[in-house]
Amino acid sequence: MSLSSLPILDLSQADDPQHADDFRRQLRDVTHTVGFFYLTGHGIPASDFTDLLETAQRFFALPEEDKLSIENTNSPHFRGYTRVGGERTLGNVDWREQIDIGPHREPVTEPLHTYDRLTGPNLYPVALPELKTVTDSWHKKLTAVGERLLSEWALSLGQPADVFAPAFAHDPESFIKIIRYPAPTVTPAEQTAEAAGANASKEGAAEESAITQGVGAHRDGGVLTLLYPQPGTTGLQVNYQDEWIDVEPIENTFVVNIGKLLEVATGGYLRATVHRVLPTAPGQDRISVPFFYNPSLRASLPELTLPDELATQARGVSADERDALYAVYGENALESRLRSHPNVAAIHHADLLETTAGTKAS
Repeated sequence: MSLSSLPILDLSQADDPQHADDFRRQLRDVTHTVGFFYLTGHGIPASDFTDLLETAQRFFALPEEDKLSIENTNSPHFRGYTRVGGERTLGNVDWREQIDIGPHREPVTEPLHTYDRLTGPNLYPVALPELKTVTDSWHKKLTAVGERLLSEWALSLGQPADVFAPAFAHDPESFIKIIRYPAPTVTPAEQTAEAAGANASKEGAAEESAITQGVGAHRDGGVLTLLYPQPGTTGLQVNYQDEWIDVEPIENTFVVNIGKLLEVATGGYLRATVHRVLPTAPGQDRISVPFFYNPSLRASLPELTLPDELATQARGVSADERDALYAVYGENALESRLRSHPNVAAIHHADLLETTAGTKAS
């Protein structure tokens, strides 16, 4: 089956007894086949989307010294600002700058697990106090949307609505990335040298001179992603039946996909789909804000027993694929951060690099 655009689902239909079953069937079918869809009817006011994008643009327009004052190299919890080229996917440089904002908590003083190192405070720029207000509101409202979607998935799969709830009951580790994909203004070699900054040698910059990705092809490792890409921009592509589909932003509409943990929980019935972001077109900046709805660091998702008619359609999860994930979410989250932010890992977690990073597949 060919596909030129993602399906559109309306969450408000789940509130209507006449349409709820049909919505759940659509939700189940589209994430069994495509793994991505547009979501409307979510109840988030249009003004919130506007505030989010405008605040993001103000953040990225701050002087460099303001952004670097909260650089993630200052945070053992991988929070704060990542300069252009400071994150990697599959070992290659992602051409974007961003700020990571998670649950604002005190560090764990006596950690029992290595992933306890991820618990800690956010870093906010003094020059933009409204960033905290806007992202706190966004986090709260999208948590409610994520919770609702998981309950609808559960019902669509013949499970109790709250089957996933225990994994999210205590200190869930959802987080926001506010991303800017900058317009290319210099040559690739100059871009890489600028991104590498004082930490890279000329030899290292030369090795990474070809910037080819906004974000490399990957599947999300968590549970559920709610993405709002800036309307009027392009870049996101989803791989469906070995073809890349362009995902055009729709105003006040989320792009939704599941992560590998939900795929494993359903025995491969639901699909975590490969996607990527292309570099921006010349002269075009692009803002994109994903919200990763994830459970507690110490939680595991239950592996469901599906009804027979669904279980026969589940593709299963290979031993290699299962071995690429830990059962406990926090172990996956820590490994992902160590791999994606090697500079932060080297500064704050050098003791883990030989024993943890690279032991699991991306």
